[in-house]
Amino acid sequence: MVENSETPSRNPVSGNNAQSKPGYGASSIQVLGGLDAVRKRPSMYIGTTAIRGLHHLVFEAVDNSIDEAMIGECTTVTVVLHADGSCSVEDDGRGIPTDIHPKFGVSALEIVMTKLHAGGKFDRQTYKVSGGLHGVGISVVNALSTKTIASVRREGILYSQTYERGLKASEVLETPGAGKGTSIRFWPDAEIFDTVEFQYEPLMTRLRELAYLNKGLRIILRDERSAKEETFQYQGGIKEFVVFLNRSRQSLHPCIAVEKEQDGIQVEAAMQYNDGYNEAVFSFANNINTHEGGTHLTGFKSALTRVLNTFAEKYGNGKSETKLSSDDAREGLTAIISVRIPEPQFEGQTKTKLGNSNVKGIVDSLLYQELSTFFNEHPKDAKAIIEKVLSSAHAREAARKARDLARRKSVLDSGSLPGKLADCQAKDPAKAELFLVEGDSAGGSAKQGRDKAFQAILPLRGKILNVEKARLAKMMQNNEIATIITALGAGIHDDFNAAKLRYHKVIIMCDADTDGNHITTLILTFFFRYMRELIDRGHLYLAQPPLYLVHKGKVKKYAFSEAEKEAHLKELPDGGVQRYKGLGEMNPDQLWDTTMAPATRVLKQVTIEDAIEAEQVFSVLMGEQVEPRREFIQDNAHLALNLDV
Repeated sequence: MVENSETPSRNPVSGNNAQSKPGYGASSIQVLGGLDAVRKRPSMYIGTTAIRGLHHLVFEAVDNSIDEAMIGECTTVTVVLHADGSCSVEDDGRGIPTDIHPKFGVSALEIVMTKLHAGGKFDRQTYKVSGGLHGVGISVVNALSTKTIASVRREGILYSQTYERGLKASEVLETPGAGKGTSIRFWPDAEIFDTVEFQYEPLMTRLRELAYLNKGLRIILRDERSAKEETFQYQGGIKEFVVFLNRSRQSLHPCIAVEKEQDGIQVEAAMQYNDGYNEAVFSFANNINTHEGGTHLTGFKSALTRVLNTFAEKYGNGKSETKLSSDDAREGLTAIISVRIPEPQFEGQTKTKLGNSNVKGIVDSLLYQELSTFFNEHPKDAKAIIEKVLSSAHAREAARKARDLARRKSVLDSGSLPGKLADCQAKDPAKAELFLVEGDSAGGSAKQGRDKAFQAILPLRGKILNVEKARLAKMMQNNEIATIITALGAGIHDDFNAAKLRYHKVIIMCDADTDGNHITTLILTFFFRYMRELIDRGHLYLAQPPLYLVHKGKVKKYAFSEAEKEAHLKELPDGGVQRYKGLGEMNPDQLWDTTMAPATRVLKQVTIEDAIEAEQVFSVLMGEQVEPRREFIQDNAHLALNLDV
């Protein structure tokens, strides 16, 4: 149990939710179903049984603690990754009710842990605002674990109960125990998950995010396996979050923060412009990252664009004839918009888009008023922002003219393919794949080794432009990037149309050395910034060429790592080892066998698990600031598996 030894200067959440609340007992728990289907179809409840699904169990338990924090009942949440493979989530909230449920005649704790859709979040009396899966979460965690122990401290008593694969394995035991709160410890079921080994970094990223979103809440992450421990607590909330996100960029003004409430809806926003060209705007509703945005994000964009157009004439040095678009307003902007809503309406099971229609007007109105006040009271900062967005508008117009000119020259016309593209015969995009190959030499081998029926080859010469440091107009003048855009045929950025995509597998194939890794990163940066939907739809892959060929006589074995090479040498004593420094060193047959043949190749699919973390990595690695990049390299050098020395 984590005792409340350090009380923040204020509740983690302010507003009406922190006022007096009705009693939280067994009668607060409502039940909507059982657990049988969860183990049969786990992906319906947690999305996937891969590592992301495993981590989802942790977040389900954490969400319940965060809900207690949002009503001012919890100040500390502790997550521990135990050496025995289990995970525990502990808080100092009110504790799950343990009295006998009036309808079912058993402890409310047992009901919550063993019944699907059982919880105190349906009547909006116990929790005016909550996230998570509305009570589904903790019972799903229980169902997908070989063992779960729930411990609750209430009114001087420690209540505990053990479960196995969702079923009660003991009665509720009562012993004396001080303090208050809930602890859930679970052992994930290896029969369900691809892996049951928790990863520290993804958990750390999400818990840090939750600490930013819940001002003053202390979240502790402890890993007994490696003796790592971190504590996250931010009195500045999302204002500190924005400053953190902008740490690898040169900011133009102090962070602007807004915190208001209207009609029971709490609105928080923080924003800061930098001298870069990419936007990093993230939205949350009841602590849930709404990846697809929604009405709160629409309201934020509308208010920002209106304010900037209103003040452009005042601070724009006579350039006010330019009408700023929403895109102009967000170039170089880092911002967080977070709302808390009593009755959130999310579109789809994944809860990635907020649908409450009244939220748009409330956010728009409140932010317009607050931003107008800021601009009036801080003319120097306002002028810097206006000059930034006007510059963006002029650059965007130049980029539009460049695109139009390029189209007239057929550079971006999908009907006029680049000459160095060796296209495939397949006309169905779902059956076609495009290899982006580093260098003409490797491109030649790939063209000879490929299967022309479905594999297209596009050789790339040298390193493409780093789009993190360039505006759209300059990017459009880069021959290699223009060639990629033309070959894919779907346009870029706001003009991207997935229906026109010519290949549903786009495979980056670069040398397995530092230069090859750099080129891969440059290409990934381009796709992340200008064809994000290509990644979101699962169309982008990385080829995995071998590092070594171990051969003896007619026996050949390819090695993709140092460990695999050593294993092959044990099988083939006195074999000759060939190190592949580049793809061009392989003949067409070798390239086909190792890297291109669907039956034998290994492809890594590029996915975005955490958009905020991805944004940070690209900004740090490819941005202007040197110090954050040096720190990143020092912190992660131990992860580098293959180095050319």
